[in-house]
Amino acid sequence: MTEMEEQPDLKPTDLAEDCDERPSTAAKKKKNKKKKKPNAENGVANGEMDEASTEPVASDEKPVMNGTEAVADGDENEESATGDAKKKKRNNKKKKGAKKTQTDPPSIPICDLFPDQTYPEGEILNHPVFTDNRTARDRVSKEELKSREASHEDMYKDFRRAAECHRQTRQWVQSWIKPGMTMIEICEKLEQSNRTLIQESGLSAGLAFPTGCSLNHCAAHYTPNPGDPTVLKYEDVCKIDFGVHVNGHIIDCAWTVAFDPKYDELLNAVRAATNTGIREAGIDARLGEIGAAIQETMESHEVELDGNMYTVHPIRNLNGHSIGPYRIHAGKTVPIVKGGENSEVMEENEIYAIETFGSTGKGWVHDDDDCSHYMKNFDAPFKNLRVQKTKQLISTINKSFGTLAFCKRWLERAGAERYQLSLRQLCDEGLVDPYPPLSDIKGCYTAQYEHTIMLRPTCKEVVSRGTDY
Repeated sequence: MTEMEEQPDLKPTDLAEDCDERPSTAAKKKKNKKKKKPNAENGVANGEMDEASTEPVASDEKPVMNGTEAVADGDENEESATGDAKKKKRNNKKKKGAKKTQTDPPSIPICDLFPDQTYPEGEILNHPVFTDNRTARDRVSKEELKSREASHEDMYKDFRRAAECHRQTRQWVQSWIKPGMTMIEICEKLEQSNRTLIQESGLSAGLAFPTGCSLNHCAAHYTPNPGDPTVLKYEDVCKIDFGVHVNGHIIDCAWTVAFDPKYDELLNAVRAATNTGIREAGIDARLGEIGAAIQETMESHEVELDGNMYTVHPIRNLNGHSIGPYRIHAGKTVPIVKGGENSEVMEENEIYAIETFGSTGKGWVHDDDDCSHYMKNFDAPFKNLRVQKTKQLISTINKSFGTLAFCKRWLERAGAERYQLSLRQLCDEGLVDPYPPLSDIKGCYTAQYEHTIMLRPTCKEVVSRGTDY
């Protein structure tokens, strides 16, 4: 308003001309404003434009083009960021797909280490070839047998999963077992590892029988009862025998621990005898013939102890055995000495525990004191139990162990209290069988090695074989 007051008087014609010119000037300014956007590079400050400037925009100043170039640069950065993101995703996928490795101590379940359920096979061997008319020859090439084998694949997977658990646990145990540890400590650490690796789940997967840790002249069926103070000593010979199962398919496998090298030849004799039994076993193999071969191998060894030479004798009244679902002793026995009329033969898809026991004593075991192993009778008849405590105990046994072996430590872990009298009554009634420790003469030493084998139609698989034995 003030600027208009200062203007001089104008003629009407001048005013008309002036009015005609003003719109065109305003339009020009408007065009310039459209062409020149506020931009720091074009000399615009604080969002204001120099109104006096009516010069056309220089050709090298291209705000719109600059904007287009900026967008292009932004697209390149975006593509780069997207590419980086894709690489990260690919790396994450690789990390997710990477195979897990076991921890130390073992803590990852076997089924998590092998999510596709392709568990490691054991040692693959051919069935023996016989000179008579028995038929265990050329099985590998027969398509019909391969087809029959495929129908049992789920069973084989269960055994392999249990075997891998056994291998990893025993290799871990071998790294820390030492003199000065109590037998309870050894057993509980070992059993906890098994429970974790096999992913214990009621009767679907878990421990198959108590951990045997028989010492010196005691050959089998010793595990510490609650409160047992026994300590492992340097001069001891300890048989570690434990089993795990998946869906009742049991791995039964054992080895001997000795810290004093003077026992090495005793251990070598028994290990070699077990390998002889595995070599001789197979479809159509006669059980009695296997026993003769085992005895010959074992008795070819001698061991010197404290200046005396001892022949390593097989323990005649201990045997290998067939294994059935939820049944550790399924009916057939594999002797470890010759003799007798045992003409039974091994058959297709049977499972066997090939185990041998060697002794510097008499080679004969007897029942010892303080029973720790028990097992429900597989063919137990129905009994009408009247004592409530006894009913509760058999219910606990059925729920926790079924027909698998157990021990007093496990009963307490399952919540049983004041069970001694009830357990004795169940044994008296024939519902539960006791398995006391089995011992040779005092002062002698015994050793044990054992593997589980599957007699597949095309081959035999030593499913529990490891790099240790």
